[in-house]
Amino acid sequence: MSAECENYQIYAIRYAHHNRQARENFIGGDIHDGPMPMDYFVWAIVGRQQTLIVDMGFDAAMAEKRGRTLTHPVEAGLQRAGVDANKVKNVIVTHMHYDHAGNQHLFPAATFHVQDQEMAFCTGRYMCHEGVRHPFAVEDVQAMIGKLFAGRVCFHHGDSELLPGITLHRVGGHSDGLQIVRVRTERGWVVLASDAAHYYANIDQQLPYPVVFNIGDMMEGYQRVRQLADSADHIIPGHDPLVLQRYPALQPGTEAWIVRLDLAPLPLN
Repeated sequence: MSAECENYQIYAIRYAHHNRQARENFIGGDIHDGPMPMDYFVWAIVGRQQTLIVDMGFDAAMAEKRGRTLTHPVEAGLQRAGVDANKVKNVIVTHMHYDHAGNQHLFPAATFHVQDQEMAFCTGRYMCHEGVRHPFAVEDVQAMIGKLFAGRVCFHHGDSELLPGITLHRVGGHSDGLQIVRVRTERGWVVLASDAAHYYANIDQQLPYPVVFNIGDMMEGYQRVRQLADSADHIIPGHDPLVLQRYPALQPGTEAWIVRLDLAPLPLN
């Protein structure tokens, strides 16, 4: 099989958790309110020649500051998944919010792939407003600027092919330069939606998530995710605990921690 035809494995690695109510996850609330917790993930795209990382999570200090529970440090999850962070050459940053852009120090050899629009957004005039800048951590933005001046940031504008079988697509909405990642696997094209869809319910029921910069872009983003994925079973939301129930564990002992997204979903009970 040539490099152009490679199918990748994808691992979802959970690193944190937050107990919350359903009304916090939908604009306008949820008429069937009740517990609807949030999980936090980074993703590994594993190929024959290299492993790419999608997002970097946050550390224990940020978890305490933001009132989140760190279940496993990101570095522990990567190690368990067989990923040597020191050797990772490419990190895709879906957007610059604190739960996606921290831990940059874990990847000393990496180039960071960011949308033009996201970097302009998180360093521009809209950050004058607390309600817009709240999901960003200033230390993460400053660190990424440092990577930029060190020649370690690669910018993308809209849609682009990072490698054969891995494409990036700006959708915006939740954050102005939010990008999603389309990955070719043995079971077809899988879309890592990141925060273009926090939960399956956001995209399935067309109910927007409340942290949003442009609600029109968010709604259009749901359509874009559907178009790029081979089916609804090929869409992976960014924060839904159901992901850990729907997909098989990477290995014994990683249940509810690390699962394989390139494999077919498990049969429903």
